[in-house]
Amino acid sequence: MISQNEVQRIKICCKDQYYSYDAYHITAAFFPDAVRAGLIGQETDPGIDALVLITLEDREIFRYPIQDMPKECRQIKYEMGCALYEALSELTGRRLPWGILTGVRPTKIARTWLEKGMEPKACTKRFQEELKTSYERAELAVSVAARERELIKRIEASGNDSLCVYVHIPFCPSRCQYCSFASVPADRFADRIDDYLTCLEREMYAIAPLVHEKPVSCIYVGGGTPTVLNGEQLARLCAAVRKCFIDNRQAEPMEWTVEAGRPDTINDGKLRILREAGVTRISINPQTMHDETLARIGRGHTTAQIREAFAAARAAGFADINMDLIAGLDGENLQDFRETLQAVGELKPDSVTVHALAIKRASRLGQEKDRPLPAPDLMTDMADEARAWAAEEDLHPYYLYRQKNMSGNGENIGFAKSGKEGLYNILIMEEVQDILAFGAGAVSKLLCPAEGIIRINNVKDVLLYMEQIDEMIKRKEEFLC
Repeated sequence: MISQNEVQRIKICCKDQYYSYDAYHITAAFFPDAVRAGLIGQETDPGIDALVLITLEDREIFRYPIQDMPKECRQIKYEMGCALYEALSELTGRRLPWGILTGVRPTKIARTWLEKGMEPKACTKRFQEELKTSYERAELAVSVAARERELIKRIEASGNDSLCVYVHIPFCPSRCQYCSFASVPADRFADRIDDYLTCLEREMYAIAPLVHEKPVSCIYVGGGTPTVLNGEQLARLCAAVRKCFIDNRQAEPMEWTVEAGRPDTINDGKLRILREAGVTRISINPQTMHDETLARIGRGHTTAQIREAFAAARAAGFADINMDLIAGLDGENLQDFRETLQAVGELKPDSVTVHALAIKRASRLGQEKDRPLPAPDLMTDMADEARAWAAEEDLHPYYLYRQKNMSGNGENIGFAKSGKEGLYNILIMEEVQDILAFGAGAVSKLLCPAEGIIRINNVKDVLLYMEQIDEMIKRKEEFLC
């Protein structure tokens, strides 16, 4: 067996680029530190005498031969993935919770099987046998998929042709250690925030009339931290959203969420503005309930401020409050995570999303090549702890997704009280409705029966978005007109 710290260089060579994605990501799941340190390289070489060849230093550790019998390419890729998984499992002595799965939506697979009439127990067994997942992850994927099916039916009952709206506010009080989102420090752009809102309004006012006949099921204002806006700016934003996507339609959306993620950006005045505008759901995101960790990761607030913001939101009348946590934060152990869960439980949020730490290259943490990742066993224990705690709090798993470079080959999972599930979270993961997205870095997703999902990207850079706002509008108009 080989340990992570013995790895100096892994080279992945594929005869055809079609096989390189799975080969890379399965290998990376076994050696995540090697990914961050740049020790895993890949190339395509049509001249090699194998479909996939992987070497560790100068030693060959995996070879998948060129197939003699004609097979459908997808089947060959699946068989290669299984063979690679078993080879790396034997080499490292590890089994991965999510097996050979490299995609971000395991519940989509489970939901497809359930809709074809397969029983949940049979789905769970198939996950284990075909996709090499653990029993716990297989059962989780199937149970979440079953809940999603019921929620999607409820959403569809409100209108078969409805859509979602996402609005991006790319400003934050500070940049957290792990953050890779399209966001910038608010103080650096303080004199341009009003200009950004003007461009955002132009984009929404131009596009809203093109979909005026469609009901809006969910609105999500994310970031960044939207509540970093001052009161006047926040009221201006809410008024524009209402005018474009609520007031000229037959009904209020089923859900309107605003991320109020940083408690140091929340006050009574802003909460009142959100309530009066019709916002139904907010997120107050501690990530951890340990002041030392909050300071270390660059959050810039305290646990006392989290409690104060939560109490203020309840007093303002918010009956649907989500909280986000991150398992595996720098320096935290299992007991630290237990204490965070206990402290959050005392606040009684309506939903909680637990994220496994993901190390993205664009984050500050991703640049620190010598910082070790949390041990895989610790991440598994934290995930198990979260599920057990949620069950005790009567919070049920209702959506999950995975990301690249997740510590411990884990997952992000949302727990909620019955009736308090975040509907937008489900819709963006399962891709069953059009999503119109506005602002810098926002990505619209339009369902097209002939072409599949069409993605329309806005540029991420805030200044470029403002300079090219006419182009951002034109991109959407080409598909909607």
